[in-house]
Amino acid sequence: MERKKKIVIITGASSGLGQEFAFQLDRIFCNLDEIWLIARRKERLVELSKLLDIQAKIIAMDVTKEQDMLSFKKILETENVSVHMLINCAGYGLMGRFDAIDIEEQLGMVEVNCKALTRLTYDCIPYMCRNGRIIQLASSAAFVPQQNFAIYAASKSYVLSFSRALREELKGKGIWVTAVCPGPVETEFFETAEKYGSTLAVKKLAMVSPQKVVREALSDSYKRKAVSVCSFPMKAFRILTKTVPHGVILNFMGFFH
Repeated sequence: MERKKKIVIITGASSGLGQEFAFQLDRIFCNLDEIWLIARRKERLVELSKLLDIQAKIIAMDVTKEQDMLSFKKILETENVSVHMLINCAGYGLMGRFDAIDIEEQLGMVEVNCKALTRLTYDCIPYMCRNGRIIQLASSAAFVPQQNFAIYAASKSYVLSFSRALREELKGKGIWVTAVCPGPVETEFFETAEKYGSTLAVKKLAMVSPQKVVREALSDSYKRKAVSVCSFPMKAFRILTKTVPHGVILNFMGFFH
């Protein structure tokens, strides 16, 4: 019987945290056959693949397009693979008042951050090996509603809730799910996010590097943790959102807006 290829799948791999996951996994995995890099920008994926020692499979696709998703599912069905890790990093956010941002762009957040992530997870689970890992990129914005970041925070709250429930469903199969909930990260995220509004100065004080977020995320995934939160300020913020009524937090944050 032909041996299955051991693979890792990374969405949103053309930049930011997705790219950093590829770099770090390339250094620590010695028994992988391929890393599958998924994003829309093929040229970025090609450049990334040249920097990796592990063989990279480039899948240039738009996770919001039905035909692309069907093509990806077909690849899974025909490639004879064992998925050791699925890392869903594809996503974006937009800051600003809900009624002041183009509705199609906001629905796009729901499409990428929620629907595509859910679909990719569903399609990959049948091919995952025992002791496999699923890492879902949520955000510290998932911990409490965020004015002027309403849809993004709500979409990441979905990712966090979905990931924690899925973890309980899959642990009997030996598949472990971790939701990664960073605060602001030094990536291209803000080039899109600040199209209609700007980041609160208080949030920028908690900015961390993508290297640190990914390093801690992989460590927490290895330890089978349900949630990975990077940096002391964000860990403190998570505790705050569990102990203080959200209405109080929203009123307080209103002063900064």
